[in-house]
Amino acid sequence: MRLWILLFGTVLVAACGKPTLIDRETDIPAGGWAYGDTLRWDFEVADTNAIYDLLLTIEHGTDFRYQNCYVQFHTLFPQGEVLTEQVSLELQTRVGQWLGDCGSSDCELTIPIQQNAFFNQPGKYAILMEQYMRQDSLPGIESFNLRIEDTGKRRS
Repeated sequence: MRLWILLFGTVLVAACGKPTLIDRETDIPAGGWAYGDTLRWDFEVADTNAIYDLLLTIEHGTDFRYQNCYVQFHTLFPQGEVLTEQVSLELQTRVGQWLGDCGSSDCELTIPIQQNAFFNQPGKYAILMEQYMRQDSLPGIESFNLRIEDTGKRRS
């Protein structure tokens, strides 16, 4: 009986992660991430007092040729407003060591894109991300996962 209670308690604790607005992975074609391959994540916000962390996980090969990856984020708001921001995703240290969890051929790195964010308007949002490097069909990027996580904090 104790074993069943312990097992049930463990499963219950493991299932209690932070609530999310979105947690979705998008794979990049094997031929490379082209300029025209804009990634899009749609989600809906109901609670405008909740505070969120926006996390982007990138999976790439250790043969990726660059220290960073420039991207442009476009946030589409429910009322039609669009906010665009260029971001450098740092993948290596200045001395060329990969950041994140790396094996012999692949790396995975979670980058906080914005912490303690909030959404002023309830409704449907979209975040679009396009590669902004000097090379079209950028090889070596395997996937991106966008996670918008409720921090449990509230705006006052």
